[in-house]
Amino acid sequence: MKKIKQSSALLTSCTLCPRQCRVDRTRQEKGYCSTGKNAVVSSFAPHFGEEPQLVGNKGSGTIFFSHCNLKCIFCQNYDISVQGMGQEADDEQIASIMLYLQKKGCHNINLVTPSHVVPQILKALDIAVGYGLNIPLVYNCSGYESIDTLRILKDIIDIYMPDFKFWDPEISKLCCHARDYPQTARKAIKEMVDQVGDLKVDKTGIACSGLMVRHLVMPGNLEGTYHILKFLKEKVSPHTHVNIMSQYRPMGDACRVKELSRPVTPEEFRKAVYMAKNFNLEIIH
Repeated sequence: MKKIKQSSALLTSCTLCPRQCRVDRTRQEKGYCSTGKNAVVSSFAPHFGEEPQLVGNKGSGTIFFSHCNLKCIFCQNYDISVQGMGQEADDEQIASIMLYLQKKGCHNINLVTPSHVVPQILKALDIAVGYGLNIPLVYNCSGYESIDTLRILKDIIDIYMPDFKFWDPEISKLCCHARDYPQTARKAIKEMVDQVGDLKVDKTGIACSGLMVRHLVMPGNLEGTYHILKFLKEKVSPHTHVNIMSQYRPMGDACRVKELSRPVTPEEFRKAVYMAKNFNLEIIH
């Protein structure tokens, strides 16, 4: 109850994320994330396209929250993150979704793009736990997180799965109007690993707790990949589980930017994986 009050208080002059918009979301004022008092849910279902440690044989119970506090110009879910496709859902409805996914046999509740709706999630969890929700919670985020908000989530989130997208502040400024993204993500990921440690799995290989990091390889930016992997190895944990991702495509408004107007090449992706192997990180396949 204390954590619900702490997080809900942040909505009246919203400082949930590093944007620090200070709008009163309880009065339906909207800042950078374009979300007011209620969360907006675009979809929910057992998901079989996530990391193997989350999916198992019954799927990861994903809840896709609409809107986003980062809004990368190349987002493959542009209609959800920027255009806000979805429906408003109150606390009881989100709780019902969580319980439905557990009943379907999902191994976890995978909260996708949750950063801007933490109070709403905590209220829903309070209801769902009262009705028997007991599977691990995955915080599937962009890495652009407020330390204060993350500390509210301590002992609630079991598995953190942030992206670490950009090392160069100028690239993050270009891609998501957040020059502070690299330093913010570094601090956030260190806070996450301090809370949950390295990834732990059960005897069937399903994740129980810990940190998993995603890194999307960007066209022409292997230097950034190198520095991100080096940081994970030396400053987070030599046993960090990292998913090197090749999915970049020039979606959304990316085609307007020359550097972002092409996909990642197979050679760029191979080099990125080779770097991760050289750092002896735990590569997620």
